[in-house]
Amino acid sequence: MKTLKGPALFLAQFAGDEAPFDSWSGITAWAADCGYKGVQVPSWDKRLIDLDKAAESKGYCEDWAGQARENGVEVTELSTHLQGQLVAVHPAYDAAFDGFADASVHGDPKARQAWAVSQVEKAIHASANLGLTALPTFSGALAWPYFYPWPQRPAGLVEMAFDELAARWRPLLDLADENGIDLCYEIHPGEDLHDGVSFEMFLERVNNHPRAMMLYDPSHYVLQCLDYLDNLDIYADRIGAFHVKDAEFNPTGRQGVYGGFQSWVDRAGRFRSLGDGQVDFKAIFAKLAAMDFDGWAVVEWECALKHPEDGAREGAAFVRDHIIRVTPHAFDDFADGGADDAANRKMLGLDR
Repeated sequence: MKTLKGPALFLAQFAGDEAPFDSWSGITAWAADCGYKGVQVPSWDKRLIDLDKAAESKGYCEDWAGQARENGVEVTELSTHLQGQLVAVHPAYDAAFDGFADASVHGDPKARQAWAVSQVEKAIHASANLGLTALPTFSGALAWPYFYPWPQRPAGLVEMAFDELAARWRPLLDLADENGIDLCYEIHPGEDLHDGVSFEMFLERVNNHPRAMMLYDPSHYVLQCLDYLDNLDIYADRIGAFHVKDAEFNPTGRQGVYGGFQSWVDRAGRFRSLGDGQVDFKAIFAKLAAMDFDGWAVVEWECALKHPEDGAREGAAFVRDHIIRVTPHAFDDFADGGADDAANRKMLGLDR
């Protein structure tokens, strides 16, 4: 068995325009002060990383990662959640998602998609330059507007959407394979890969590509009423990254999974700071330890109630207390009497 690494923090929700959150040096020092050993970096945030330079220069990567180490944290992964989202966008979401892209491609879906693909390619090269092995991302979505089967979907609609999604991602998966990087799709509502079945539909179309992995985040399963512990058992070989995020689902006679168009604080299902929700993290960390997951436990803070800096500091301690330092030997080794083939044959009565 292997011990998880951590705690680490996803910086996307903390980067800002005020110190210490507006610079790479400032935010890494702050994360270390909170108790983190690693940081997951949003590759789209130019305040934190120059992705073009990182993709081209190992020297830049060494200096950049070295600055983080001097401040007390390792770089765990780069993230391409926003760029991955733009690899596949249904026209209904064009206006909403234009803001994720460079201004030069706004209003031009084809140019935006090409830009997104190039961004993921750069992140793959940058990850290789940094010596990383996992790249968290979103899949994007073409079929998501039709997730509810009303009005009735035309035959072949979903199949066509997944065929196209796989065709767009296959070259990126191949590039990732060439560079020793797993693409870890966060299984997330709003993405075509939003549960186990949809992930399997994608996996089938990319011929079970060895680099098509999952980012496991139990909070998104709680809000879908999906069994997040069984999910770990089913997909143990496909878990490549881990977001530690809590959530709660409290349905009423007025509201359920779909939330009634309410704000996060007023939804039946909402994200909470670690320890304030319903996720059984003791069971999750035990399962991950037993299945030899040796990646990073990365806190993604999203909470409708608590201040982010409080959530961050509490999250570091929470993860530290939940990581299981795995045992190097069996608990009952003290009673081991030793054995050899002759003794085994005697115990089984095979020499009578």
